Amino acid sequence: MPRLLCIGECMIELASLGGDMFRKGFAGDTFNTAWYARAFLPEDWSVAYFTALGDDEASNDMVSFMGQAGVETGFIRRIPGLSPGLYMIHLKDGERSFSYWRSNSAAKRLADDDAALDAAISASDIVYFSGITLAILSPDARARLITRMANARAAGKLVAFDPNLRPRLWASIEEMRGSITDGARAASLVLPGFDDEAVHFGDSDVAATVARYRSLGVDTVLVKDGAKGATIAAANFQIHVPAASVETVVDTTSAGDSFNGGYLARLAVGDTPEEAARFAARVAAEVIRHRGALIPRQTLGL
Repeated sequence: MPRLLCIGECMIELASLGGDMFRKGFAGDTFNTAWYARAFLPEDWSVAYFTALGDDEASNDMVSFMGQAGVETGFIRRIPGLSPGLYMIHLKDGERSFSYWRSNSAAKRLADDDAALDAAISASDIVYFSGITLAILSPDARARLITRMANARAAGKLVAFDPNLRPRLWASIEEMRGSITDGARAASLVLPGFDDEAVHFGDSDVAATVARYRSLGVDTVLVKDGAKGATIAAANFQIHVPAASVETVVDTTSAGDSFNGGYLARLAVGDTPEEAARFAARVAAEVIRHRGALIPRQTLGL
């Protein structure tokens, strides 16, 4: 059975319901992508998550939640004495900001076990990771993961990378830029968001983002540009896919993650990049009409 493997950190999410009310859930950029990919992939595809968790009840609850969502948990490492991280979403006019509590997060050690990492990657056909995955790791573990991503690509696997730039997670902007560049160089597909790339890499337009990542040897670059749509570029084509219209934006928390999940799911079953991106745009448009990172699957209706 073919497998999509997503690597990163899943956290406890507290999502605002208005006023002082919050809803507890489980989310994180790469897990969100796994969750949405699972929603759209056929049953003859497996979706697995690779991370590290603790041995506490919150970790147990998270594993149970993933399993109930149809996401494989057999590759997850459990580390005694540690626990998942936690974050709170603050919303204003549909835009989000976050507060984090992750100093004791087991996920920071997800790449410390070479054998576990190698087993998960070798058993997968598509491997997905992000800039946040890299940011939470020690420099040695980060380099180890990037090397394995490059090896997976060389072995013919589709290696997808979302830079997901979060400067607060890095010691410096220079470290972030260097590590993101190294991560992208190891990938065959890179899925950046233009707004962040413009701010932190100084790209003047989408074309500059495309050119920078393509110059690293990336096979395909898909730049997400919010309401302006997405641009997909490879050696033999460049196309623009418009965003799907949305009347009311409620919460943009998982817009990019859900787009990535829909896109990877459709690529996996044989869609062209343009077809996959048009589908992913509809997914993201539906997701931002609801609160929280993971919306009820029955509301997707796609």
